[in-house]
Amino acid sequence: MNRYAEIKGKAKQTAALVLSIIMVMALITGCGGPGSSSGSGSRSARSSSSSHPDISGLKYQSSLKLDYAKQFQVYRYQGGYKVISIKQEGSFLVVPKGKSKPKGLSDDITVIRQPLKNVYLAATAAMSLLCDIQGDQAVRMSSIRASEWSFSEPKKRMEKKEMLFAGKYSEPDYELLVKEKSDLALESTMIYHTPEVKNMIEKLHIPVLVDRSSYEDTPLGRMEWIKLYGVLMNRESQAEKFFNKQEEKTRHLKKGVHKTVAFFYISTDGKAVVRRSDDYVPAMIKMAGGTYAYDSVGKTSKSISVPMNMEKFYELTKDADIIVYNGSIDSSVRTLADLKAKDPAIRKLKAVRDGNCWIAGSSMYQRPDQAGDIIVDFNTLIQSKNPSGMRFIQKLK
Repeated sequence: MNRYAEIKGKAKQTAALVLSIIMVMALITGCGGPGSSSGSGSRSARSSSSSHPDISGLKYQSSLKLDYAKQFQVYRYQGGYKVISIKQEGSFLVVPKGKSKPKGLSDDITVIRQPLKNVYLAATAAMSLLCDIQGDQAVRMSSIRASEWSFSEPKKRMEKKEMLFAGKYSEPDYELLVKEKSDLALESTMIYHTPEVKNMIEKLHIPVLVDRSSYEDTPLGRMEWIKLYGVLMNRESQAEKFFNKQEEKTRHLKKGVHKTVAFFYISTDGKAVVRRSDDYVPAMIKMAGGTYAYDSVGKTSKSISVPMNMEKFYELTKDADIIVYNGSIDSSVRTLADLKAKDPAIRKLKAVRDGNCWIAGSSMYQRPDQAGDIIVDFNTLIQSKNPSGMRFIQKLK
């Protein structure tokens, strides 16, 4: 196992190491792996006139109804088979327990076999969605430690050793993934900072599904990914019920008071970093009845986070009524004094002078399932004279 130790310490792998790992994996599992996406056919998946993928040997039945999500779609076929199509990621065939992979399946369709039991979760925002449908029991390995979770369910499971730390997304413990017979790696788009890691996991015949929920332009679209996880875990009805309950909370928001909200953090190189104006966080602010301070920023940017110099930041932020600091990225701000110490220009901002400064912690990002409650928090912050009782936003004192 010495070569595994070398793998853990390197981002790039040589061909010799790849071959060695695959050979060891074959000895352990005695087969090509649970999620091999290879097939004997060369026909690519194509869309029929009804836009569903045409899979040889499978009869199409229906599509999953989605109201907000735009980054994925699910197609149902006879026999319980389903195809998940994710923008820029491709297609995934979900094969039910006891069923076989269709003959002639295209090599560019990744196979995911049910039931899932040993998932490696590196898309940490997905954990809350899985917990809500009791699908978290399928997660055996995590890319973060117990102390890094902001809510109790995964924290307790790791403390009980029911869920193991298997290395961060950029440096997973390949040996552990093989030993635990990982049947799926759930990754966020951060994996594309280290594409060689994704390639390595796939070479171990572990299917990799990249969660693009952060690219949804509405908070309810991001939360609707719970339906995708409902498909993976055979808990579609639970996912539908949970989503509907959260959606209902957004139908009873107070309106009338209109305030401008600045949502940002200060990077280590002294720049202000804001969310692109068409991101789901600005959408939450708008749904809550507010105006996003940076509504003209980053519409042509490829990145969700947009850095700017302090001069431009001051011009756009100076008259904002409310500041909500992004504490999920910069945990160094815990008090109003901490915020003021970031840059002299911050002391001059209207919201700072008025003491109307708040912070959103990591729980806001790790709980996309609570989108309805988070929007209610923003609504309370904007509409109330003395906001209180919020779960995800706290006042800086």
